[in-house]
Amino acid sequence: MRTIVFLLRKEFLQIFRNKGMLPIMFIMPFIQLIILSNAATFDVKNVQFSLIDKDRSVLSDLFAEHVGSSPYFTLTSGSMSDQQAFNAILEGRDKLSIVIPEDFEKDLYRYAQAKVQLMIDAEDGYSAGIIQAYTREIIESFNGTIISQRLLAPGTRTLTESPQVGNIRIISSSWFNPELDYIDFMVPGILVILVTMIGLFLSAMNIVREKEAGTIEQINVTPVKRYQFITGKLLPFWIIGLGELTVGLFIARVLFDVPMLGSYPLIYAVASIYLLVVLGMGMLISTVTETQQQAMFIAWFFMVIFVLMSGLFTTIESMPVWAQNLTLLNPVRFFVDIMRRIMLKGSGIQHIARETTGLAVYAVIMLSVAVNRYKKTSG
Repeated sequence: MRTIVFLLRKEFLQIFRNKGMLPIMFIMPFIQLIILSNAATFDVKNVQFSLIDKDRSVLSDLFAEHVGSSPYFTLTSGSMSDQQAFNAILEGRDKLSIVIPEDFEKDLYRYAQAKVQLMIDAEDGYSAGIIQAYTREIIESFNGTIISQRLLAPGTRTLTESPQVGNIRIISSSWFNPELDYIDFMVPGILVILVTMIGLFLSAMNIVREKEAGTIEQINVTPVKRYQFITGKLLPFWIIGLGELTVGLFIARVLFDVPMLGSYPLIYAVASIYLLVVLGMGMLISTVTETQQQAMFIAWFFMVIFVLMSGLFTTIESMPVWAQNLTLLNPVRFFVDIMRRIMLKGSGIQHIARETTGLAVYAVIMLSVAVNRYKKTSG
């Protein structure tokens, strides 16, 4: 019993003497709690949508006004063509496009019903279902209030011309994920997490292990060049990461039947850039830590934030504005988005050029900072 007490005392002294571990244990969990409690939500808000009004009538204007006044929707454009609306959804700028066909008002007067087309980005089946439910609720509200008040009010023009006013019939079509299958939506994102964990944790633990063993000093006094040392440290994990991605894509296709509408070479090209970001980040962590324990905790801290603020479980648009801005620093967000677009939408390089360029810039910055930091600490 006395031995156990001495061991416990030794462990506590070691923990509180380690200045690097104290903020990891007592500050970072609270930061995570504050950030993630605000950011992680299943509500779907601020749905970006476009409106194609082919009728240009009084009723179609009223309908558009009614949809635009909803707190769930934000109108991005009201004068798009069909192709422009398709491109807006394909590029991720809009989640919904509402098409009011010609003769909308005439059909309401003549047949007591009319059609409205909803084009919903169903890449995320959960959010698509919510958006569809919101839209249905708004249209039902339009049926119950606007039409009855304006068309059935005594003395109005339409009262005599349209003795019977009916409902708008909705025919919806879910694009890119017709069955609203949650697996199709999740698997590409989980692949990204797999690659990220492999690259980040292994690279973060590698160099710091050399520090603990004291072998890094021996390496530094050898004739080995710095770029040779860095390449030798990072290249194996880069290859391992791509290998993990290959196995993951195979399982996704064979076991889960996740569609692959895009290009495999494009996925590998983007993954190659993305792994440089992750490996640079892992290397930077290893240069600012002294033990494997510190490296692991810091890597885990960033990993949790990256995952929960990547759009993997909740949509980025549902987060507070400050959280949305914060996700712009999250490389996982961009790669998750790119993977889903390529696999489910068949997006080409022209559709993901902006995100890919951002990852390339991110990779250059992270590797430069990590290599510079390594020189300062061990040069």
